[in-house]
Amino acid sequence: MSRERPISVLVIDDSPSNRRAITQILQSAPGIEVVDRAGDGDEGLKKAEALRPEVITLDLEMPRLDGFTFLRLLKARVPTEVIVLSSYAHPADVFKALELGAYDFVAKPGRAGQGSLEAVRAELLEKVRAVRQLRRGRTPPSGSIAAAAIDRTLPVVIAVGASTGGPPAVQRLLEQLRHTPACVLVAQHMPPMFTRAFAERLHKVVGMPVTEAVGGEKVAAGRAFIAPGGRHLELHEGFAGPCLAVLEPAPTDKHAPSVDRLFSSVAKVLGARARGVVLTGMGHDGAVGSRAIADAGGEVWAESEQTAVIGGMPLAAIKTGAVRRVLPLGALAEQLAEVVRRGLG
Repeated sequence: MSRERPISVLVIDDSPSNRRAITQILQSAPGIEVVDRAGDGDEGLKKAEALRPEVITLDLEMPRLDGFTFLRLLKARVPTEVIVLSSYAHPADVFKALELGAYDFVAKPGRAGQGSLEAVRAELLEKVRAVRQLRRGRTPPSGSIAAAAIDRTLPVVIAVGASTGGPPAVQRLLEQLRHTPACVLVAQHMPPMFTRAFAERLHKVVGMPVTEAVGGEKVAAGRAFIAPGGRHLELHEGFAGPCLAVLEPAPTDKHAPSVDRLFSSVAKVLGARARGVVLTGMGHDGAVGSRAIADAGGEVWAESEQTAVIGGMPLAAIKTGAVRRVLPLGALAEQLAEVVRRGLG
């Protein structure tokens, strides 16, 4: 039986030490092959056209041809999955790169070299390998949707979970929900510092108030709150009604923020009024929380593999039997907005 060919990767970074370190990390992993390296965007574009790699790792700050221009030209000439390696000092640049077509990003430490990049080794390898999983598998059949009764004294609270490929998906969802009386709580797997920039960018482009949660905020119609990176966002029952809580993670927590913890807290506080949406992402976070919402009488929707960059999280939730409807992102956003309007109208 023939073995699957290695995932071919082109490394583009203007730092020789970073190029060397990234190459060593990738080459040390089975099933991955670095086919070449480039020191700037111009050289990288030529090599991308000649070699046609499956994946490109890209530094954004480069001479001659920067990462943003590179992404624009790459998309037009030879569309390729790109993983941006960005420093913590420029989180806003990441979201611009994602809008230009980058597949995902890895936040690299400030110091260059093998030792510093080892800290992101597992994340980088996981995201490179995930390219082979893109849109694999079949889309599960959609279930029926019931228009559940909504408590008119509270806004509809919609908890959203996402990981790999999530930022553009979250943006598209909010663009549909901005004209509804919903309060949206988002747990997007993302490092600290990046979530604030993510919230600020969404606030500018979506047309609704979007902020990084700090804890203590009351749920409010027409607002969205982003869980801070490295911490958990939960809904708690406060003295004057449901409010947000931001909590430190336990040493054993795999994800912070955790979709499971957000969904489970929404189920506990809202019961049958709980609503959850599982978008694109790698892994299983959200499956336990989806089951908690369903057991409380609430409702969970999931993005189908037809549009999900990575179908892992939606599929894991679907396999629990807790998901009521499975839809491509555009249809999911439109129909969810319509259900919220109808429920409150």
